[in-house]
Amino acid sequence: MSNRKKRGDGSIRKRSDGRWEGRYTAGRNEETGKLIYKSVLAKTQAECKRQLREALRHQEQQADMQPAQLPEAENTTQCQKDSQAFTVARWLRTWYDLYAKQNIRRSTQLQYTYFMRDLVIPRISELPLSQLSGLRLQMLYQELRTSGRTHPQRHAGQGLSPKTVRSVHLFLHAALEQAVRAGVIAKNPTVECKPPKLERKEMKVIQPEQIGNYLQAAAERNVLPMFFLELTTGLRRGELLALLWSDLDPQNRSISVTKSVSRLNGELVVSQPKTQHSIRTLLIPQQAVDLLVQEHSQHPNNPYLFPSPTTGTMYSPETVARIHKRILRDAGLEDCRFHDLRHTFATVALQNGVDIKTLSGMLGHYSSDFTLDTYTHVTRKMQEEAAEKMGQFMEMKL
Repeated sequence: MSNRKKRGDGSIRKRSDGRWEGRYTAGRNEETGKLIYKSVLAKTQAECKRQLREALRHQEQQADMQPAQLPEAENTTQCQKDSQAFTVARWLRTWYDLYAKQNIRRSTQLQYTYFMRDLVIPRISELPLSQLSGLRLQMLYQELRTSGRTHPQRHAGQGLSPKTVRSVHLFLHAALEQAVRAGVIAKNPTVECKPPKLERKEMKVIQPEQIGNYLQAAAERNVLPMFFLELTTGLRRGELLALLWSDLDPQNRSISVTKSVSRLNGELVVSQPKTQHSIRTLLIPQQAVDLLVQEHSQHPNNPYLFPSPTTGTMYSPETVARIHKRILRDAGLEDCRFHDLRHTFATVALQNGVDIKTLSGMLGHYSSDFTLDTYTHVTRKMQEEAAEKMGQFMEMKL
């Protein structure tokens, strides 16, 4: 039994031993020219899909960061001669400056700098790279999970989240994979590690009959255009706040999503969205256009679509999250994250007949399979309703 995907996305099949195998292309052998295939194995089809997506995403990340080889063969030879002299700290800094920095977004540069300076180098900096083992890295991950916060007084708990530790793992994997290719070490020790599993946060949505109350509360706080646009597009928070007036095309009723803002190391950083799939143009309702035009008339010389009344520049993500919480409280609604407004949009869209491929493009997902997996609870309910309707129809024919 197999479930073929488009070329480049890999394929999934059920093996004779009952396990599911996801197979994908991992490059081409430089000497023979033949394709290199890799596989992931799982007990269930859903888990296999998830592992395959993660493998493909990681491969894409490595490809984005992979420049040419070391400058010249002479330097490569010298690097091999000096392989024993590389400590973890020296190699990470060398890899970052020579391979990574010029090929990643500024937000990722800040993230990698934080990983090196605050998380990895203080703990294993002087360890010779050739002696770095999977066991030592696993111990590092455990330490980060229990006591990795650099400013624990600002957060609940001392340890880092599974998501952050997993990001550190991917960062180290990319750096050490390049060390293997450069001949500095024989194998990548991260392949022996088990990074923590991601914690899937509970998805909450505002029910259709509650959306009117939510928007009314937003209007009373003079932020209706922002939150109306969010509930009619499902933009990520960073994408919403980075919008400029020039991104709106009133005649064609469209919004161009080309950038995102996030806070890194205390600084607001505007960069391109994480993937090419996130760069998109969305059609929006005329009501949204009218609200945005009216909003802009109140600050016609400001380039931001939603300028902060306090600073005149873009809102910070934290400020908008606080406003969202106040709107929920004013409307008498159950608490949920700002990101759940995105889930609310997707759920309402599906329930009102928007097909999964169209919705996937609107959300900026890299595949419709990911959208399906994310909103399985909605599509399952829709299938049950469809089956019931068909049963009622056929019953009338008997």
